[in-house]
Amino acid sequence: MATQHKSPKKKTNSLGLPIPQGILLAIGGKESKSEEKRPESQEENSSFISEQILKRFVEELKGSNPLVVVVPAASSDPVPAAQDYVKLFQSLGVSNVKVVDIETRQDAKDPENIKLVDKAAGIMFTGGDQLRLTSILGGSPFLERIKQRYTKERIVVAGTSAGASAMSTNMIYKGEAQGGMLKDEVSSTAGLELLKNVAIDTHFIDRGRIIRMAQVVAQNPACIGIGLEEDTAILVKNGREIEVVGSGLVTILDGMDISKTDIYDIKPGDPFSIFDLKMHLLGNGKTYTIPAFNEDKSDGKDL
Repeated sequence: MATQHKSPKKKTNSLGLPIPQGILLAIGGKESKSEEKRPESQEENSSFISEQILKRFVEELKGSNPLVVVVPAASSDPVPAAQDYVKLFQSLGVSNVKVVDIETRQDAKDPENIKLVDKAAGIMFTGGDQLRLTSILGGSPFLERIKQRYTKERIVVAGTSAGASAMSTNMIYKGEAQGGMLKDEVSSTAGLELLKNVAIDTHFIDRGRIIRMAQVVAQNPACIGIGLEEDTAILVKNGREIEVVGSGLVTILDGMDISKTDIYDIKPGDPFSIFDLKMHLLGNGKTYTIPAFNEDKSDGKDL
């Protein structure tokens, strides 16, 4: 009698959804790219490590001659944006670097571009305009193949600035850099949805973006706000396990225990209020687990 072999059980989360096998690296922008020069925002930082984030990206790549695919679709001037990263990765020891030239939705359907995703050990989205990125890639075969591989395989998907902002479910694409306290000052839409139940904002401390993120969290407290400072990143494994990498701070806004907000009652242009919004500030090496909105927080106690 033939022995029946059972297929390995897929790992799922509390909602029964598959746990991603890939790794995300979301970078707050202006990451260190040179041994000689540090970002202006980190000039006084004694904990600064040159090229720390991009070296970590390279370390996480799998294979003896890994292919890195650079995607400059967010940039209005994609050639120089892409070539900067080609030279940079080569200087870090990655000789196999390809650029995917995607400037239209038709390009995102090109089988040759999708073949590069199939072969890639790592993908790097450059900065630019996150709305441009999602408008070109949203629902495309190119993006769907990235999502499939991220879910089922150990591929590293990185993005900086706009490329990081677009990774989340909820994507901020417009808002006053130093404002956001008035209802409807912040505009958001669906991102690339690689990282669930979060919103990511970049250049966070340097550009004073905490209030606009608070408005996003007030609108949907199940959405965790993650603010990335320049030269600072989050490395995400298993879809929710975060490690901070870089010289700045990551700001976490957790609205799940908000007791009261008036965001739905006030008129557009009025200041909003929130009570009991939780905030965490995390430096290099610190870890955080993105909470699930249906997670049991009772610690076994009767409710």
